[in-house]
Amino acid sequence: MAKQTNSKNGATNAGKPAGNAKSAPKSAPAVKATPAAKAATAPVKAAASGKAPAVKAPVAAPKAPASVKKAPAPAAQMPPPVRKAPATKKVPAAAAGKVHRCVLLLGDGTGPELAAVTRRVLDATGVTFDWVEAEAGVDVHAREGTPLPQRTLDAIRQVGLAIKAPVTTPVGTGFRSVNVALRKEFELYACLRPCKSYEGVRSRYRDIDLVIVRENTEDLYAGIEFEKGTPENERVRKVIETESKRTIKPDSGLSIKPISVSGTERVHHYAFQYARRKGRKKVTTVHKANIMKFTDGLWLQTAREVAKQYPDIAFEDRIVDNMCMQLVQKPEDYDVLVLPNLYGDILSDLCAGLVGGLGVAPGANIGDTMAIFEATHGSAPKYKGLDKVNPTAMILSGMLMLEHIGEQAAADRLERAVAKVISQGKHVTYDLKADRNDPTAVGTKAMGEAIVAALGSA
Repeated sequence: MAKQTNSKNGATNAGKPAGNAKSAPKSAPAVKATPAAKAATAPVKAAASGKAPAVKAPVAAPKAPASVKKAPAPAAQMPPPVRKAPATKKVPAAAAGKVHRCVLLLGDGTGPELAAVTRRVLDATGVTFDWVEAEAGVDVHAREGTPLPQRTLDAIRQVGLAIKAPVTTPVGTGFRSVNVALRKEFELYACLRPCKSYEGVRSRYRDIDLVIVRENTEDLYAGIEFEKGTPENERVRKVIETESKRTIKPDSGLSIKPISVSGTERVHHYAFQYARRKGRKKVTTVHKANIMKFTDGLWLQTAREVAKQYPDIAFEDRIVDNMCMQLVQKPEDYDVLVLPNLYGDILSDLCAGLVGGLGVAPGANIGDTMAIFEATHGSAPKYKGLDKVNPTAMILSGMLMLEHIGEQAAADRLERAVAKVISQGKHVTYDLKADRNDPTAVGTKAMGEAIVAALGSA
């Protein structure tokens, strides 16, 4: 772990915290679906549409120092009150022979193929699942006018655990993201995206082992938008102009960026708790508090207060644009990164690029009482039915799910099996070959079967 640095690395106040927060408000209530959350899925009904062992190697960094960027905390704000850190929870081992009920969201495009292979591999780990299949995406939207039927939401709410194949999100038009709707509906506030190097995956970097923790419910992804030229836009624009004493061009679209103390503290508590459980040494919070002082400024203030409750974990902060440069220059300096929603989405793809791409990048969406696991890549509809796409990301998402339900031994075996198949480079899809046109590349199903076979010796 690299020694902590000063503002030369774009930190506003890097340093290991000490002490405990004085306040101890009551714990958060159980998660319930709110009318507002349900409303987030409503617009879809009327819409039309049409990433085992790491390979050691030094990462060369340019000699030029990073530019200095300071982001002073906004003087006008008092440090926010922060809940006392909850006791660190260890995931209890599942009882032998336990049956785990799980919703399998089939997705669309290549989703159903990936779902089938992932189910086959998870069953082959020896863990017993009771699968509940459910639909989401463009196919069910075409038939029923919604990409997220109520029966699917009801199944997830009843079971509390799901793994989701990729779902298409139309760009610019059509229904809003199913992924965003699910996170909001079930208050899945922490998006976990590990980015880890595996031998055999083509990349400019080696020995990468980063974890992105992304706040999942607020920020610009809250979906509070006002379309250009509408009466609602006009009213909101006038209020903002009156209160801010600034002019907004009449032909503007508007988006609102809410960031709360409660939302910020719970995702940071999750990140510090994750770091403790996994034996990780440092948490870095990422922001743009030098510019957005009352949203990102609040995020940074809250993060600092939460960090005081975890003196055993090093803490620092980075400005988001500088963080991007730092990850390209010296990713080995970082461990667990916590980011607001939009920055988290962008930087998780950047980190996936460091380890070979989204094809090997798993993901999890975690709430207080529910969890949905998913690959971070899209549905690749042009490959639908071709038995061609890489199943690694969704299978590794299944590995994260095994960890979550207390099946750690099975999770470890599965990761070793995946790593073995990739490192051998024989039974892998075209994107994992040295030459993408290699005729010996296998299909989605064949790679899945190779992982099943590798489980026997993992």
